[in-house]
Amino acid sequence: MAIALVLVLIVIGSVLFHVLSPWWSTPIASNWSYIDNTLVITFWITGTVFAAVVLFMAYCIYRFRHKEGVKADYAPENRKLESWLTVVTAIGVAALLAPGLFVWSRFITVPKDATEVEVVAQQWQWNFRLPGVDGKLGTSNTRLVSADNPLGINPDDPDNKNNIIVIAADLHLPVGKPVNMVMRSIDVLHDFYVPEFRARMDLVPGMVTHFWFTPTRTGTFEVLCAKLCGVGHAFMRGVVKVDTEQDYQAWLQQQQTFAQMNAAAQKTGALEHPAGSTNEVAAKAN
Repeated sequence: MAIALVLVLIVIGSVLFHVLSPWWSTPIASNWSYIDNTLVITFWITGTVFAAVVLFMAYCIYRFRHKEGVKADYAPENRKLESWLTVVTAIGVAALLAPGLFVWSRFITVPKDATEVEVVAQQWQWNFRLPGVDGKLGTSNTRLVSADNPLGINPDDPDNKNNIIVIAADLHLPVGKPVNMVMRSIDVLHDFYVPEFRARMDLVPGMVTHFWFTPTRTGTFEVLCAKLCGVGHAFMRGVVKVDTEQDYQAWLQQQQTFAQMNAAAQKTGALEHPAGSTNEVAAKAN
């Protein structure tokens, strides 16, 4: 009897902990409310099953508790019970899978009008590259990384000249426009995570990963690295500011292009590459 009561109290306590808990998701600032909805659906389904199973256990403990003179009747097969349990389980599994598959389908389908913004992670800072007036991001190569060219951008690619370079500074994005975050790491595994945006992605050395989202409100949001990337992991922070279109364009005009950064580097000395000239690097890469 005492064990049955404890199980009932566990269910009641679990429900109260959820309802009264001070820990909730941060207010969303992107189009990914689908992710929040999927989490809520998953919680209610798994929570309902948890409560049902534990309460059923409590009922069985109480109903079939030991009594003097009462003998159990062994009945190992109950086709009716097995049938409806199979149906209910199948419905539950489908209800858990369907929302996630729907969200995943949208997650991997980047809108055609999304602007590409490159994120380059390096212990322990975030760097960014935005397309210029032509709307294109040029090529890059890890072998081209140097003190004067920290993102490894190919100076011989004409598409790179007008690219906007943001080194260890705040990234600004316009509100209401889809953005495809193209991601690279030049050292170890990182993870670009803004809690208010919900969507996130790993930055894997040797790979180019991506995810997309649409900022839905203006504000200042903190970027975290959600991977243990080294002893300075906790200090790998950044800032994304979502602006109105007017404020975003004003910020954009103040940023340096790759051509300007290249010219500034040439004033202090020729742009050097760790493996030689750009053509030599390209030849070695091939």
